[in-house]
Amino acid sequence: MNRRVFGITGWKNSGKTTLTEKLVAELVRRGWKVSTIKHAHHDFDIDKPGADSFRHRQAGATEVAIVSGNRWALMHELRGEDEPTLEAILSRLAPSDIVIVEGYKREAHRKIETRRMDAKDRTPLSASDPNIVAIASDFAVENNNLPVFDLDDTKSIADFVERTTGLVA
Repeated sequence: MNRRVFGITGWKNSGKTTLTEKLVAELVRRGWKVSTIKHAHHDFDIDKPGADSFRHRQAGATEVAIVSGNRWALMHELRGEDEPTLEAILSRLAPSDIVIVEGYKREAHRKIETRRMDAKDRTPLSASDPNIVAIASDFAVENNNLPVFDLDDTKSIADFVERTTGLVA
């Protein structure tokens, strides 16, 4: 499948989610249909104990779909299976103009690295990842050959993503 995929990566508390949220809003404002994938910690849950769907999973269901007139969600319990690859998850998404992927540090799609002064770890990821094509930071970045954006300059970052992914020429 040939999808436009662009990632946002960085260490914990480096601004990934905030940038993802602002970038999605800006791309949607520009008329693009955007999907996202977020890589989370192993034991995350979007379901609440006591909810019918939670009870279905607790009973042993591998997949539970929740459907209403406003939205639907599909949860899949791995039950000992390996975590699916990013490619496998991408293949399950409905068509969109672009998929923004938050996290997935080690996958081979183009990404922007977020850096914040307040992040616990500020070790540059771009030094060891050739798929990082830009940096968004809230402090000056030196000794670097990549484009650097202010972490809050969502419009310029969106322009870069549009050009890099071929959304615009």
